[in-house]
Amino acid sequence: MELNTIHPAVGSNKKKRRIGRGPGSGKGGTSTRGHKGAKSRSGYKTKIGFEGGQMPLQRRLPKFGFKNINRVEYKAINLSDLETLAAARNLEKIGLEELRAAGFISSAQPVKILAKGAVTRAIAVEANAFSQAAQKAIEAAGGSIAKV
Repeated sequence: MELNTIHPAVGSNKKKRRIGRGPGSGKGGTSTRGHKGAKSRSGYKTKIGFEGGQMPLQRRLPKFGFKNINRVEYKAINLSDLETLAAARNLEKIGLEELRAAGFISSAQPVKILAKGAVTRAIAVEANAFSQAAQKAIEAAGGSIAKV
């Protein structure tokens, strides 16, 4: 077997369809593009969401709402979570580092303490924000709060 005797398998190589090479090719004239219209012209490209001149969906739907770019999304942590964490690790002070180590928050997440559950021990709690009810419950149990 020599390199000059090797041929591709039958049917593996197809001839490229040559468009716009005269009427004898069967693909001449309009070159498979049809008559007139934007799609028959060179340089045609549809805009995203273009619906052929019909009013596009993104313009038909009503617009409403408001997205505040200054909104701070707090990670909510309940008093019951603080109580179980303090009991499990025998803590008297719970700050952002303890919550991070316990897996409650990620590295740069602001924390808000909410009043669901109860605190029975005096805990010094350090967080970014507190609900009024949570603040009262912590101080009623003999603990203290500190905003970071």
